[in-house]
Amino acid sequence: MQHAKERRRRRRGPWIILVCALAVLGVGATVVYRASKASTASPAATTAAPVETTTTTLKPLRTITVSTTGDFLLHMPVQQRALSNGGGKSYDFSPMLAEIAPSLSAVDIAYCHMETPLTSSDHNLTGYPIFNTAHEIADAAKAAGYDSCSTASNHSLDQGESGITQTLNELDRVGLGHVGTARSALEAFVPDLQTVKGVKVAHLDYTYGTNGIPVPAGKPWLLNLINIDQAIAAAAEAKAAGANIVIVEMHWGEEYSALPSATQRAQAAALLASPSIDLVIGQHTHVVQAAEKIGKKYVIYGTGNILSNQGAPATPVPTNDGVIVKIAFTEQRDGSWLQSVTYVPTFVDRSTYVIHFANAFTNNASYQRTVTAMNGLGPGTFDGTPGN
Repeated sequence: MQHAKERRRRRRGPWIILVCALAVLGVGATVVYRASKASTASPAATTAAPVETTTTTLKPLRTITVSTTGDFLLHMPVQQRALSNGGGKSYDFSPMLAEIAPSLSAVDIAYCHMETPLTSSDHNLTGYPIFNTAHEIADAAKAAGYDSCSTASNHSLDQGESGITQTLNELDRVGLGHVGTARSALEAFVPDLQTVKGVKVAHLDYTYGTNGIPVPAGKPWLLNLINIDQAIAAAAEAKAAGANIVIVEMHWGEEYSALPSATQRAQAAALLASPSIDLVIGQHTHVVQAAEKIGKKYVIYGTGNILSNQGAPATPVPTNDGVIVKIAFTEQRDGSWLQSVTYVPTFVDRSTYVIHFANAFTNNASYQRTVTAMNGLGPGTFDGTPGN
């Protein structure tokens, strides 16, 4: 499925970026300074002194838009429905994402969170608690308008090193960027980098743990575990290498809690205190959590589930809820980026696993839950607004 986004190159390999002078785009504002040259003519002279003009062209300011969504947590009923969608011959997840695809395609960069490992063979698929997911979800995500996916989660090692390798191979196959897990130490060192309108956006990703599955000996680079100092250092390196904006994603928090934990809030404050980090996005809790504005920056503590089978009697109804968070970054004359946030509540219909928008007229209960959750830290803590 083609969409209106411009093509962008995702740079991988050695993390060395030569910083080039930004080209002037379009016609900028013009400032004209006028000064009268002192006349050396006699008082009787009637010829006016010439006027000198100096013209300075200001660089146009740019705005880019970024979206992020909740967890792709693909339980077996979701995968079985995808197989039915594919006529029993292949797994077709695209009908589930069809309604939200225009929203994802409309922004400059759309990020997903691929929580479960993908298998290239589609053999031995499994759901909770040890996941193994049909790789066609990558095709559907790309077609829907996603540009890159975070992959560090508590399920990253469900299929061991092979699961990480196959997941990243499948994302590469469809042209989706990725960060959080890696096939080599070098790959782990390189953030995901998306470039649009000449603006370089670096994406980093970390998880709190792996459900007790040990990281293979001698291969700590397979996935990024949360280390605040290391995240700040990595962000600083990205900025030094030419990134204009750095986004840090965290797989964290207490499942099914609409309020962020004290640990989440402390970690978010530490991350956003760094001048190298512009935005923090959270995953894992499977319900929408409160958001917060800290200074001039935002932390979205938890975006719920974008697609899952949660919501059954064993888990709370809000696990059907998700949110598409849209952040607009507007360039300022001093080189900083002013942020504004809107968000669109979503809801999974568990009879078809189609993701629908939730608003005051459709899925109103879900809409109200999400709006309440996003503002859960109280007045003055978050100024984002629900939108389309």
